Amino acid sequence: MKQLQNRIAESALLLPTVATASVLLQLVGGLPTLAGWASLVCFILSCYLMIELSNQNALLRVRSRMVTSTFIVLSGAAGCLFGTVSAALSQLFVVIALLVLFTTYQDDNAPGRTFYAFGALGMSSLFFAPALCYVPVTWVLMATQLQSLSWRTWAASLLGLLAPYWLVFAWLLFSNDLQPLAQHFALLGQWAFPPDYGSVTIGQWAALLLVLALAATGAIHFWTRSYEDKIRIRLLYGFFTVMSVVTTLLFIAQPHYYEPMMRLLLITVCPLIAHFFTHTSSRLTNIVFFTTITVALAITILNLKCWSF
Repeated sequence: MKQLQNRIAESALLLPTVATASVLLQLVGGLPTLAGWASLVCFILSCYLMIELSNQNALLRVRSRMVTSTFIVLSGAAGCLFGTVSAALSQLFVVIALLVLFTTYQDDNAPGRTFYAFGALGMSSLFFAPALCYVPVTWVLMATQLQSLSWRTWAASLLGLLAPYWLVFAWLLFSNDLQPLAQHFALLGQWAFPPDYGSVTIGQWAALLLVLALAATGAIHFWTRSYEDKIRIRLLYGFFTVMSVVTTLLFIAQPHYYEPMMRLLLITVCPLIAHFFTHTSSRLTNIVFFTTITVALAITILNLKCWSF
C-alpha cells in the first residue's frame, strides 16, 4: 500500500514546490554580487541536467522528479545553493559528462561521445583540479559498468580530457604567462597532512553526515533489492555507488575542499536516495522520509548564515 511519501515522490507538484522553496531560501540569503547570480545560474542548469539524467536513463521505475528534488533539498542543506562560481561550474560539467557518458552504454565504438564526455570532465577539472582524480576511476567504470571501454574510446577520452587544457595553454602561451597553469597542476600535489578538519563548520558536518547516512541507506536498499531493476539500471547505480565512495574518500583526505566535494558527491548520491524513498512504502520509511525533510530544513537554516557569495 502506498504511503504519503510515495504520493509525494510521484506527484507532479513535487519539483515545482521544492524549486519554489529553494528560490525563497535564496532570496532570504540574498544575491548581492554577480558571482552569486552566476553560481545560481549554474545550479539551475545542473538541476535541469539532473532531470535529463534521470529521465533518459529511467533511474526510477515510476514517473517521478525525486532525483532532482532530492538534489535541490540536499544542496540547500549543504549550503551549496550559492558558494563559489568555480565549484558550481565544476559540478555543472560533471553532470554534463555523466549525461553524455551514459549514452555510450555497451557501445565500445563511440569515440565521439566519449570525447565530449571527457571534454566536459576536463572542463570540470579546470575549475576544480582534484576532479582529475576521477579519470582513472571513470576508465575502470567504463570497462565494468558501462562496458564501453576500448582502445578507441580510451584514446578519445584522453584527447577529450586534454582538449580544454590545449586551449588554455594556447591562450596562456599567447599571453606569455604559463604560471596559472603550473599553479593549477600544483594543487594536485598539495595534500594537507594531517587533514584540516577544522576548516569544516558544524553545519557542514551535519549536512555531510545527513547525506552520507541517506546515501548508505539508499545503497543498502538498492543492492538488497536490485533484482527488481533491469541490468542496465543496476550497472548505472553501481557507477553511482563507486563514485560516491571515491568522493567520500577524497573528502576525508582533503576536507578543506568541502564545497566542490559536496557538490560532486550530491550528483551521485541523490539517485540512490531518491530510489530508496520512491520505492519503499512502509510506515518506518514514511517516518524516515518526513524526519529527513525536517532535519534537512533545520540544517539549511543552520547553514544559511554560512553561505558565501
